[in-house]
Amino acid sequence: MARLLHSFSGPASASNLTPDSVLSPPDPPSQYLIIFTLWLLVFSASSQIMIIAPILPLIGEELGIADAALGTLISAYSLMVGMFAILSGPVSDRVGRRRILILGCLTMTAALILHAFVVGYYSFLLVRVFAGSAGGMLSGAAVSYVGDAFPYERRGWATGWVMSGSAFGQIIGIPLGIVMASRWGFQSPFYMFAVTMAATVLLLFYAVPQPDVRRTEHALSVRKAASDYWDMLRRPEIAWAAIAFFVMFLGVSVFVVYLPTWLERNLGATGGQIALMFLIGGIANVLVGPYAGKTSDRIGRRGIILLACVGLSIVMLLTVPLVASMLMAYAMFFLTMVLVAMRTSPFSALLTSLVQDERRGSLMSLTVALGQMGFAFGGAVAGPLFANVGYFSNTLIGAGLILSMGLIVWFFIPEPKS
Repeated sequence: MARLLHSFSGPASASNLTPDSVLSPPDPPSQYLIIFTLWLLVFSASSQIMIIAPILPLIGEELGIADAALGTLISAYSLMVGMFAILSGPVSDRVGRRRILILGCLTMTAALILHAFVVGYYSFLLVRVFAGSAGGMLSGAAVSYVGDAFPYERRGWATGWVMSGSAFGQIIGIPLGIVMASRWGFQSPFYMFAVTMAATVLLLFYAVPQPDVRRTEHALSVRKAASDYWDMLRRPEIAWAAIAFFVMFLGVSVFVVYLPTWLERNLGATGGQIALMFLIGGIANVLVGPYAGKTSDRIGRRGIILLACVGLSIVMLLTVPLVASMLMAYAMFFLTMVLVAMRTSPFSALLTSLVQDERRGSLMSLTVALGQMGFAFGGAVAGPLFANVGYFSNTLIGAGLILSMGLIVWFFIPEPKS
């Protein structure tokens, strides 16, 4: 594994930096290039996930997959993200964040290209499993890199901009992907994201150095990694953080996976209207995400997270009673994404403070893994809930879970003084 990672280390800038070239601290020009690279990574990785939900009806129609089974395509991806996040966390702590990012982006590029060979349910499932393995490498390492390269008082700002890549995916990637899928087949959006992910590989290889942080010195082994994870989970604040991540993703998954399908069935929404809804939500995320991260740098993170969770749970509960037209759906989704953005950047920045540098990759990978397992479980139960009970049950359960996440953060996860 170490040899394979070493082969991807490459030059880190035009000046031919070595694999262990470091960044301490980044100067203004280089920090903006680093943020853009991680932003493009998040844009590509999150877009290829988010595009699944709005085109689920099209996937089911083209491949002949029943409603209740469509959610398993999302669950399979999330399970693999969880598994590989657990494996890659200790590796990134040992060999450096940059190498894991490069390897993960290369793998994701290949997985996205392989969507060309999807012909049925099982081939699609297999390709999503492969993509999930790449997503697991990337999920914890990207936020961990921000924690390594930026001081705590700047992490909310940096994380906010990096995570806004997901919002731009909603503004540009998802609407464009929906249009492409309706015209040229559901595989076509994945080719577009393969191109942007390949561009990320080049930027990582030539422009992003390895941060100057302490790395773990022990040899890599499954036993040692398991011991380290267990030691972290014995700390109450980390155990609660892991639970919060699981509950957060579980609630989001139960609510959002079948939202486009409900809008199509209940309001007769077209693909173009669903695309516009995601665009509007992305604008909300872009407007609020960086500002929420920067504000949390100044006033603290837990209060913002709790406020966002309370608001989001209320919006979820009101979705079915209030959304009687696509105009109302646009307004509700805009508010939903405002509240999601308020929570995401502060929570990610808060998590980076719970451990020292040499454990940050393991912690972020652990929480992401549990979060993705929650998303997978949510995707699996969302289908039967939607098919057998109705979408209101999805919103009710999702709201309760999101509120629980906010209370966990408020009562059980401490905030550092600096």
